[in-house]
Amino acid sequence: MNSVATHIHSTRAIAQFGLKASGGTGSARPIVWSIAGSDSGGGAGLQADLKALAAFGVHGCTAVAAITAQNSVAVTRVEPVSAELLDAQLAALALDLPPQAIKTGLLGSVENLRVVCRWVDRLRAVAHTQGQTVALVVDPVLGASTGAGFADEALVRAYVEELLPRATLVTPNQGEAQRLLAAALRGDHEGDVEAMADALSQFASPALAVVITGGDASQTDGMASDWLISPQASGWLSLPRVDTAHQHGTGCTFASTASAALADGYCVADAVVLAKMATTHALRHGYAAGAGAGPVYAQSDFAQHVVNLPALTPSTAGRALPEALAPAFPALRDPALGVYAVVDSAAWVRRVLDAGIRTVQLRIKDAQDPTLEAQVREAIAMATQTPGAQLFINDHWALALRLGAYGVHVGQEDLDQVDVGALRAAGVRLGLSTHSYWEVARAWAQRPSYIACGPIFATQSKDMPWIPQELDNLRYWAGLLPVPVVGIAGIDAGNMAGVASQGVAGAAVITAITRAADPQDASRKLTAEFARGRGMPRVATPRLARPTL
Repeated sequence: MNSVATHIHSTRAIAQFGLKASGGTGSARPIVWSIAGSDSGGGAGLQADLKALAAFGVHGCTAVAAITAQNSVAVTRVEPVSAELLDAQLAALALDLPPQAIKTGLLGSVENLRVVCRWVDRLRAVAHTQGQTVALVVDPVLGASTGAGFADEALVRAYVEELLPRATLVTPNQGEAQRLLAAALRGDHEGDVEAMADALSQFASPALAVVITGGDASQTDGMASDWLISPQASGWLSLPRVDTAHQHGTGCTFASTASAALADGYCVADAVVLAKMATTHALRHGYAAGAGAGPVYAQSDFAQHVVNLPALTPSTAGRALPEALAPAFPALRDPALGVYAVVDSAAWVRRVLDAGIRTVQLRIKDAQDPTLEAQVREAIAMATQTPGAQLFINDHWALALRLGAYGVHVGQEDLDQVDVGALRAAGVRLGLSTHSYWEVARAWAQRPSYIACGPIFATQSKDMPWIPQELDNLRYWAGLLPVPVVGIAGIDAGNMAGVASQGVAGAAVITAITRAADPQDASRKLTAEFARGRGMPRVATPRLARPTL
């Protein structure tokens, strides 16, 4: 046996039995493997992947599956590496740099694809013993944007039959999705992106997440819209198209950023939103590097610009309109909301108004409460008679609309049942609850009057799966969003000043008032603490909001 073969054989054995022991590298950064082709022109493939991974802040490792000879105008040769060499690369990485996520691009051969499948299975088996997982993002690179083919029919069938069933997320463009489905004999869905995504999502159990990207598609509405199916959310992610000729590496950047986000603990829907933001920002920074299309340029500040935040709209609503055309809800009469009392009766509305609080939400959970209409009517009358008062009715939007309410607050779980068009047309102010990137994208599509972010701290008032966002995330959202931001959940007199110091418009409280021995005194103390916090020095805004699910 020659030295290379001996090395491969021994590395395989060590990897199979030593992964668990070598599972920690001491690195504080998550690790992502990119298994893809090398682009000699530096615009796509492994080269683009490493740029995107570095911009996100994770550590990128590479395994070369194929070598291409290309520049900005043509691909002149593609040659896959041997399955043995690819296996040796992955074995070496597994010994010292085991991944939290793997991203695949150009694989070059059926044999290489099967090497990847075996390593995904091995790594997941070890991760499972440690209560962890390894995400797999498949970017099915079947051809180059210049027209060169990268995959024969046998390789496309192997994607469908072997790799996709292992995937966490698959990110084809429309042409790639159609070719995968044709290989699977899943019918002709050409032109019906939602049907294609639904068919692709059936390749794994539980169904894998799918995003069919549309940036390369011919769309006449001025938008770049991607259709997402995920366990958390489905819908169109839309942003105005970036007018640039330099878009080489967009698919690689998108899939790599999604992989980085998954490795960093974000759920799939949040990872896709972040990928959309990063890719859009990279397109804005694309540059010429030859006679053809230049590369996109991933930047670390992609999530700090609201212009990159996509709108998430359901199928029934169609794609979101460009920002300049999207009808916004009316602005708040007073965007300085301050202490925002959430109470469950008209009597409590009176108490907090008498205590000097001017932002109130009436939240009566029981829609069958026989006093519901009377209480809403009474609360609206009291707020109307109180100078500066802004009253929001929680959830019961149709009743609030009929009774002439100033504002309505709606949770994400109820948004699909709300006629937002009727509320907007009536001039009602709308507040929406959010807990993560994809929920903010969904809220942002409606251009509400304000956005509530939570839970900021742990709370017993509502059973939720969310990890508390805490002050860093609140400061991020307050700095990013151009509408008033309200922090909610777990806020009391002890932390009110800290919340107010994050730049928020308001801070919602429930039990800090309603369970206080003296609600009026509690209201005054909360108001004083909010004012104190507004005068505190500001801290730098985080680059990203942390995962919350």
